[in-house]
Amino acid sequence: MSDTASPLRHFDLNLLQVFDALISECHVSRASEQLFLSQSATSHALNRLRQQLNDPLLVRCGSGLQPTPRALAMLPDVKAILKQLELTLAPPKQFEPAHSQRVFTIAATDYFEAVVLPDMMPMLQQQAPGVIFDLEMIGPHASLERLENGTVDLVIGLDENLTVPAHLLRQPWLTEQLVCLVGTRFDDIPAQLTLDQYLDFPHVVMLDQTDTSTNGIDRWLAGQQRQRQRMAQMINYLAAARLVAERRALLTLPRRMAELFCHWLPVRTVEGPDDMPNWEMTLIQHPLHVQDPALQWLIEQVVSAKP
Repeated sequence: MSDTASPLRHFDLNLLQVFDALISECHVSRASEQLFLSQSATSHALNRLRQQLNDPLLVRCGSGLQPTPRALAMLPDVKAILKQLELTLAPPKQFEPAHSQRVFTIAATDYFEAVVLPDMMPMLQQQAPGVIFDLEMIGPHASLERLENGTVDLVIGLDENLTVPAHLLRQPWLTEQLVCLVGTRFDDIPAQLTLDQYLDFPHVVMLDQTDTSTNGIDRWLAGQQRQRQRMAQMINYLAAARLVAERRALLTLPRRMAELFCHWLPVRTVEGPDDMPNWEMTLIQHPLHVQDPALQWLIEQVVSAKP
């Protein structure tokens, strides 16, 4: 490629501001004051501009300096370039939720959708009436891939024990106690279960976030060389709750979700074994967007609105 193919290869872009000041003022001293440079430094920069552009740029006429036709022709474009650079290099604008039309796409568990979001929405609609929140059901592999390619803004509710790519930013979000749900018709089931009693019942098992039938409860039991009797495996907590309402079986789930179902269905909660683990949930975002003020606003709302 020829050396003349791109003038930028030989032009010092730092001189654009000097050019703007000199041609606008047609006066070296005033340009120096505007640039916070000495007069000699400004004169030296003018000489460099003349050499690089092969044009005198400013010519003494009578008692003052006059710009050449080329300088006058260049001035509007140089001003536009400098303005665009200023806008490009400026810090991101502060997010104004009240005036935003942003659409957030969130991959979330049904716990977030059923327990957290309904209580968040009145506040969100008050603060950001034009913002739209699109939820999709979480699936770790698909959701993390969509987080990578930018089609998902935030992943909410994945278990902290799930392995995710190291470069993704994960923070603790919520710790939820697990309880058992049973049908109210089975009033002989005690309010507190020992481990042996817990394992004597058939269980409705939820397909967990790794798309397998082994979840945190089963890992906990495996550590004691024990396992549950699986009656059914399901993907929807509400459907599972309806099942245990009619069958003598247990559904293990987060307490606040269980309490919701107790208002909707003929079910009640019973306490599981004393050392049953909690459910530790996380928020995951992509490091490319950690400076996005809109996304940071959303994370603040999610964190502050947790039950």
